[in-house]
This record gives sequence, C-alpha cells and structure tokens, in this order.
Amino acid sequence: MSTEKINYTLINLLKYFLKLGTTGFGGPVALVGYMHRDLVEHRKWINDSDFKEGLALSQLAPGPLAAQLGIYIGFVHFGVLGATLSGLAFVIPSFIMVVLLGIAYQAYGGLPWMQAIFYGISAAVIGIIVLSSYKLTVKSISKFEIPAIKSNWLLWIFYILATILTAVTQKEELLLFVALGFIYMIVKAPPQWIKRPKVASFFFLSTAGFSAIELGKLGDLAWFFIKAGAFVFGSGLAIVPFLHAGVVNEHGWLTENQFVDAVAVAMITPGPVVITVGFIGYLVAGASGATIAALGVFLPCYLFTVIPAPYFKRISQNKSIKAFVEGITAGVIGALVGAVIVISLRTIVDIPTALIATGTVLILIYVKKIQEPQIIGIAALLGILLKLI
Repeated sequence: MSTEKINYTLINLLKYFLKLGTTGFGGPVALVGYMHRDLVEHRKWINDSDFKEGLALSQLAPGPLAAQLGIYIGFVHFGVLGATLSGLAFVIPSFIMVVLLGIAYQAYGGLPWMQAIFYGISAAVIGIIVLSSYKLTVKSISKFEIPAIKSNWLLWIFYILATILTAVTQKEELLLFVALGFIYMIVKAPPQWIKRPKVASFFFLSTAGFSAIELGKLGDLAWFFIKAGAFVFGSGLAIVPFLHAGVVNEHGWLTENQFVDAVAVAMITPGPVVITVGFIGYLVAGASGATIAALGVFLPCYLFTVIPAPYFKRISQNKSIKAFVEGITAGVIGALVGAVIVISLRTIVDIPTALIATGTVLILIYVKKIQEPQIIGIAALLGILLKLI
C-alpha cells in the first residue's frame, strides 16, 4: 500500500472501474491498455512503476489479467478495501449484463430467431478463439521459429502434450498442470525446499483428498469454479478448456451448443471475458448459481493479488516461482488449443459456419478497425439471413 500523496479519492476510482466494466470491450490486452492510458498517462492517479508492478503480478499469478490488475490498482493507495471495491466495481456491470442475457436465453433460446442468431455467433466465436490461441502460444511459449522452439523445447513438449490429451480425452486434470509447473521449476530453477519431498507429497495427497468431498449442486458449482479460477493465467480465454471439460463432459450441466453460446455471451459483453461463468451459473442454477460461479472464479484472482501484493518486489525476483508459472502456462495454453479442436469439430457443422469462422480470423488479422463485438454483431445478422430468410 503506497503512502505517497494522491490526487483522487476511492470514490473516483470506483466510478472509473464501474465505467470501464460497463464500456470496456476488446479483451484483457485492450482493458490493460485503457487503464494505463486513463490512470497513468491522463489522470496520473497511479505512477508507471506501480502500474508495471501490478501488471507483472497479474501475469505471474493465476487469475484473469485485467481483473487482477484492477484489484491491484485499488490496493496501491487504498489497501484491501480499495482492492475489494475496485474488483467489485469492475466486475459487477458485466455480471449484471450476462445474467440478464441468461434470463433472455432461457426464455427465448428455443425459438428459431434466437437459434439463428447463435448459429452465426458461435461460428464467429470459434474464429476469435482460434486467433487468440495462436497469439497466446506465441506470447507464452515462443514464436514459430526454429531457434525459438529449440530454446523452449520443454515448454513446447508440455504444450503439445496438453493439446493432445485435451483433444483426445476431452477433459483436464488440474494436477497435471501443477505437475508440469513443478517439472519445469525443477529443471530450470530448483528451489531449496524441493529437497524436502514430504511437503510436495502432502500437497498432492491433500488436494486429491479434498477433491473427493461430496457436495450439493451449489457446492459442486462453487468448488468447480474456484478450481477453474485458480488456473487461469494471463487471458480469460484460458478458462475455456476447464469450463468445457467440467460443465459439458464431466457434470453435463450444459449441452455443447449452450456452452459455445456462453462463450459467445462473454464476447459480446464488456469487462473481463471470464464473466461468462455468470451466464453458465445462471443456466445451471438460476441467480444463486450465477452469483456462486462468479464469486468462485474471482476469489482466487482476488486472493492471489491481495495476499502477495505487499511482498511482491521480493516475490517477483524469485526464479523458481517464474519457472513454475511458465510450466503451468504452457500446459494451460495447450489445453486451450485442445479444447478449441473439440469445440470446433462440434460447432463448425457446414460450409457457412466454416466460412464465418475463417472470415472472422481474416478480419481480425487484416482489418484493425473492426473489433470482436462488431464481428459478433455481423455474425448474428448472417445467422438470421442464413437460417430464417
């Protein structure tokens, strides 16, 4: 918590995050850009050093990048209270939107016009995720160049392994990603405590035992989304494979089409992409399900920001922690690619959907002025034209 003199109040900050959560489209990278432009460059509420520290923590720890940075910015001058209220202000507008969309979806989802809209939107979402997966791969693993691949060969093995396992089994094991993190940490930067195997053994045994606890439906929702939120690194889209494996394959809470529609809802609403969990929670268990899902997925994000924030300067220099995160991230991004393969095979069902998905990728690459929400709108119109006219 910074003690420097400030030129704004907590109310000012909350108003800003309410506005950003209501109007901020474009995904995590765009939202981070808006925060830097508005809070560092224009208003000078946060200095560049604090902003960069917050960004580094958000990338190092699990949690959706933009939401975590918003929480950290609230912490800088207003401590835990500022972090808590800033996070809520950022998330609540888009949460309300996705719940309202969930209500409309349940009421009208079976009607031809609603099905036609999501026929087009779902294909566009596949295109968006395919391109995002490519960008995340280049950013988190390495560029598709021989020297870069050679120098990061172990991360590429993790990535390919996770891709194949997810595509074949259509599910994820969270402990696999933890194991990949430990392996990479041991290879690249083994910590001192690694010589005490009882600690690691206790971690794995306690995690496995806790996973076996029988809970009611809302308890299952809460536990599932807490686990999902603890393994989202960098981009909200990284949560897609976890959600797909859990809500479609493991629990059967949603059908394949409903799941893709839920991802589409995240694309057409502002704020953090992971807010799609509110839509999923609503379809599964109404308003309580939406609230529990959102709280569950954002709780790890909040804790992984507030707890290490006061000590982050020391933590950020720890090579073992960085290596652990890099190993997990390689597995998570690989799982995202595997999930995209699974979802694509079920969503791209004919020539029109293939053309919409391909067109989405090409537009995002070559037409910079058109953003995801606009593409989603065009795809919805195409769906209506193709199915109803």
